[in-house]
This record gives sequence, structure tokens and C-alpha cells, in this order.
Amino acid sequence: MSSTETSEAGYAGSYLQRFQNYLKVSGEQAAVCSCVTKVLPEESKRIGSGKSQLEVLGLGSGGGEIDVHILKTLQSVLPSLPISAEVVEPSADLTKNFQDLLAKTPSLTDVPFEWHTMTTVAYEKKVTAKKDNKKFDLIHMIQMLYYVDDYAATLKFFHSLLKTNGRILIIHEAANGGWDILWKTYRKTLCTNSISDYLSAGDVKVHLDNLGLKYEEFVVPHAYDITDCFDLNSQPGELMLDFMTEQEHFHRSLTPEIRKGILDLLRSKCSTEKEGKVMFNSNLSCLLVHA
Repeated sequence: MSSTETSEAGYAGSYLQRFQNYLKVSGEQAAVCSCVTKVLPEESKRIGSGKSQLEVLGLGSGGGEIDVHILKTLQSVLPSLPISAEVVEPSADLTKNFQDLLAKTPSLTDVPFEWHTMTTVAYEKKVTAKKDNKKFDLIHMIQMLYYVDDYAATLKFFHSLLKTNGRILIIHEAANGGWDILWKTYRKTLCTNSISDYLSAGDVKVHLDNLGLKYEEFVVPHAYDITDCFDLNSQPGELMLDFMTEQEHFHRSLTPEIRKGILDLLRSKCSTEKEGKVMFNSNLSCLLVHA
């Protein structure tokens, strides 16, 4: 795994710190896990119908918190079916966190894992070159489609890896939410680093429709406090702004005019104010794509 590939995926240097801080402050993982708890049990019964085992592929799995929740949910619904898992994650640090988490999760001790420390794009090329016909019952993409170049081709490729009754679980930022408004308003400024373009769940749905794929959508309401972002002396606030805009030092890397525009937009159109707090609209969309 080259440093270039890791960098392209956005998991290098200070970005990792910003990412982990975001997860801690935003509570996004809890919202995603709540959605999995709500949606996956009934789907698991359909996925596992008539099968003797389940094979799961996680793309962009990060530190594994959501993967572990998904696997435990599958186990609880289908306790008689053995499960195996493959993990694609470009960050060696996050992969180590995932493996440490597994060591603390007794129920997953007997689940065999195959690790791929590479980007999703590199994994696709590897599978294609090997002509590997392995297929999966569940493939999940949690907040990872930003890091591929050809969205439609990626969706089509991984859809081709589904077994009968298989599902792709996509969780992505909702259309018309705070992220969608921010990144599309300032696309030319923000889409210059690891994210070369921005798409919301609404854009993902357009690609799914064009491919003729059947899917269901579930809304995941979510918001988090960004009040510190408006305090110029707040280090946590700037760290959050750095992550939200993919900038290295928000207050130094952008012009005063762009900074002011982004902060005004965050307050006026991306958030609501409640009890003196600015709550950023971070709604998510859960898309279940059928085989």
C-alpha cells in the first residue's frame, strides 16, 4: 500500500486527527448504528434465506465500529449461519483500531477476516486483474463514495459482486442537508483535495436509477453542535471547520471573503439555532440496493 494511495483516500496526516475528532463530537456513528438496528434485521432474513453461510464486504470501514455493529446484528438475527468478512480500508492506523476492537468483541472471535489495506479503487482493480468471482451477501459503503472517481462504474462493479438476495448498504449524506448545501455552494473552493467532486445521496440515487437498480431509502435524522465554529479563538471550532471544509487551518488557508461566506452559509442555511446552539443539519440517507 503506497502512501500515495492512502493520501488519495483522505486518510493521511492531520486528516486522520480531524476525522476522529469529528466522529467524537458529531455522534454520527451512533446515528448510523441506530439506522442499522432499525433496517438490517428484516433485511437479514431475506439476505440469509436458504443459505448456509454469509459473506460480508466492508468498503472504507475506518476503525470498524459500524462494521462490528453490522456483524453483531447479522449474528443476532441469523445465529445458525457462519459469517466471514472482508475489509477494505486504506488507513493502516484505522485498520489497527478495527483489529483492536475485534479483540474486545467476544462474539466475533470465530469470524474469519480478510484485510485489504488499500483504497476501494485499488481493490476493484485487484479483483478485476485476478478475475476473482467471489460474491457477497452484504456489501456496505458507509460515507465512502466521495473517494472514487467514477461513481456509476463503482456502483455497477460492486453490484455485480452480490449473491442472490444480496444487498448493498449505502449510508451517505442526505440531499438538501447541510453538507450538500455547503459543498455544492463552494464546490470550486472545497473540491480540491482528496474529494475532487461532491455528491449527496440524491446524486447517488440518480446513478442507481440510471443503472436500473432497485433500492429502498430510509432517512436518518441527525444534527450536531457547531457553535464553536463561530468563535475565532476556539481551537475545537477550527478543527471542526478544517474537517468540514477539508482545509488545513481554515482561518489561514482561505480568503477572508470565502471564510465569511462559508460561516454565514453554515449559520443561515445549513443549521438551525436552538437554545443558543447552532445545530448543523447532518441528516443521512440509508440506501438498500437489491441484487
